[in-house]
Amino acid sequence: MHWIKDHKKLLSNIYNALKVDGIARFNFAADGNCSHFFKVVREVMNLEKFAYYFKDFEWPWYMPQVEEYETLAKTFAFKEVKVWGENADRYFNNVDDMIGWIEQPSIVPFLEYLVDDTLKRVFRNLVVDKMIKETLQEDGRCFETFRRVNLFARK
Repeated sequence: MHWIKDHKKLLSNIYNALKVDGIARFNFAADGNCSHFFKVVREVMNLEKFAYYFKDFEWPWYMPQVEEYETLAKTFAFKEVKVWGENADRYFNNVDDMIGWIEQPSIVPFLEYLVDDTLKRVFRNLVVDKMIKETLQEDGRCFETFRRVNLFARK
């Protein structure tokens, strides 16, 4: 759901598709999600060798604050709306598990802006190296923040 940028339209479509007493229930990434990854990827994007390629980059996700989403959801005529946050922080079992998460799907939207495989490889390797430094714990696991918005709405 966080890949959908226009949640006003999404909620309108959901509302219109529901029958009376129909329920919409979902959760998706919220503000504060993947804070380590976003910090690292922004640092790498801003390096001199990459900045040019990202000058027109549009952030691919919509990750609102819980209160923002609650306000949006309540603009529709649902007879019941509940919006709440969830802390779903994750420990990856090892560095390889975290790298797998970075490679699919996290880094994909960024690689599309780079013109050749060499640049993509250098960008990926820098992000991975910085993420390991940023998230590696003493026990060998890697930690990332995962914040979620939950919606329950009844028409």
